[in-house]
Amino acid sequence: MANQGAKKRKEENEKHIQWLRNLILVSNAIHILVRILLLRSSVSWRHFFRLLLSSAAYKLSYSQLQKMAQPSFDERGDLIDGGFDMSTGGLCSYLHDIIYITSFVQVSSVFSDYFWYLYWVIPLFALYKLWQLVLYPFVFQSSPQDAGEDEKARKKKEKKANKVKFSRVKTR
Repeated sequence: MANQGAKKRKEENEKHIQWLRNLILVSNAIHILVRILLLRSSVSWRHFFRLLLSSAAYKLSYSQLQKMAQPSFDERGDLIDGGFDMSTGGLCSYLHDIIYITSFVQVSSVFSDYFWYLYWVIPLFALYKLWQLVLYPFVFQSSPQDAGEDEKARKKKEKKANKVKFSRVKTR
């Protein structure tokens, strides 16, 4: 019963990677069959450029996910780790989103070329995350001198709050 979790994750990752590969193949097949073969009178160099762009997005995302899902074995060939858990968030989730968005844009662009504008979601979201996680904290970070002054003001307020207060009581 040892390594049951690793074996289960390995099987789940294999199924998931196979499902992603099938999604990519079906999306490419639909796009090529309908857009390039059936509607070839309206095909221009832009369609081939977009196909190349979507293929590059597929290749980069899929190969990274495939590397993350690979299990590791020891020198005897026994399973050590079943690979990365594909249901977690973070980079894995973003790579899945790229594949899903690319697939949607590629299939829906069969109906209208305006669906390619949805592809802008990916770089815009990347810029948003760059701003949120890197640039905003860097730009609006307080200087160490301001932090020292804040510390001094805080200590002064604490001292004042802890100070014993005397008041006069009038007697008759």
